[in-house]
Amino acid sequence: MKSIPIASTILAALLVSVSHANTSAPRPNFLVILTDDHGYGDVSTYGAKDVRTPHIDRVANEGMLFTTMRANCTVCSPTRAALLTGRYADRVGVPGVIRTAARDSWGYFDPKVPTLADLLGGAGYHTAIIGKWHLGLESPNLPNERGFDYFHGFLGDMMDNYTTHLRHGRNYMRHNREEIKPEGHATDLFSNWAADYLRGRGKLPDQPFFLYLAYNAPHFPIEPPAEWVAKVKQRAPAMKDVRARNIAFVEHLDAGIGRVLAALDDSGLAQNTVLVFTADNGGALGYGQNNDPWRGEKQQHYDGGLRVPFMVRWPAGIKPGSRSDHAGLVFDVFPTFAELAGKRPDAALDARSLVPVLQGGTITDPRDLYFVRREGGLKYGGNSYEALIRGDWKILRNDPFSPYELYHLGDDPLETNDLAATKRKKLEELAAAIRYHTQRGGATPWQASGD
Repeated sequence: MKSIPIASTILAALLVSVSHANTSAPRPNFLVILTDDHGYGDVSTYGAKDVRTPHIDRVANEGMLFTTMRANCTVCSPTRAALLTGRYADRVGVPGVIRTAARDSWGYFDPKVPTLADLLGGAGYHTAIIGKWHLGLESPNLPNERGFDYFHGFLGDMMDNYTTHLRHGRNYMRHNREEIKPEGHATDLFSNWAADYLRGRGKLPDQPFFLYLAYNAPHFPIEPPAEWVAKVKQRAPAMKDVRARNIAFVEHLDAGIGRVLAALDDSGLAQNTVLVFTADNGGALGYGQNNDPWRGEKQQHYDGGLRVPFMVRWPAGIKPGSRSDHAGLVFDVFPTFAELAGKRPDAALDARSLVPVLQGGTITDPRDLYFVRREGGLKYGGNSYEALIRGDWKILRNDPFSPYELYHLGDDPLETNDLAATKRKKLEELAAAIRYHTQRGGATPWQASGD
């Protein structure tokens, strides 16, 4: 599939501004909607037949649908850290999940690294995060200390219950730094807070904004409202309960996203807002989630754990119905937004701007795609395990103690034929590339110093 060329004078004007020429075109607003454990096969625009996501599909239909994007990690915190810094997660101290219990926490978000909110705030944007943070529970890694003017959401990793909002019996819901106890389903709260924020920004059109809306759905526990389960059961009475509950959870989430899109429309902000919808990793199959057609799931480096829905809508700059098969990573959002805001991305970034793709072109300069996760327990032992894609070749392992597997994605996109035993030279080449990334990441501590 090839990207469709974009005929947009506003996009052209903005790109000229990035080249330091004068322009009167307003800078765009930015909105990232990030969902949690959202499988590629749980969005109907990617071909799923049993789930209905009309509002997410609308983003794709009115913008550019990407078919070959991957998350930066197979689990939550590293992808979020990468998205907000434009760097591989282990280079910012987050190779694994940051958890509420220190003995089981495998990352510390480096407070010296600037975030996308820092960059855009310095360019005059109002910056806000609504929803799940998952990058630290205390200073100096609270959202208001990492570049966000406004925070309304949840600090922790996951909720034990979507209506009590507690984690291990503690409350991590905050309005900026203030502890709050809101009532309602977390998905509804985050959707409504985001809609309220957007309506407020519509009354302040002279200042552009960056909103990072990070849902914790459809991460387990799978807790859709009962009426949403009933809807699914009514149309598919023979469906297994575990699948029906996940579909109901996703469709309830989609309805919340619909309210956010309506707020953009009502406030007059939609035309010049660059909206990215994506997810932090693939779904967990044991909870009825779907990563079809890809092999594997969350926590694994097969593409079921890495391939995620990714779409960009910008009515002022992207032709509706565009598609791209560009193979990038979620953190490419960072330099893309920087460029469109007229800011030169830091040379230290690992991410690459998608602006050429949004223009309808291609990015021809090849790069490796690197993935890492560190984890505890007997299976992982506190060690990391990695994967790397170079062109059509992919090397991976799914725990630190198993041998590497090697796949040629061009011939074998479903990763069924392990070539590690027969393509030793290629295996050694890619293993050496992983060692290079491991050494770079090892220069950044992933635990707090304790000073």
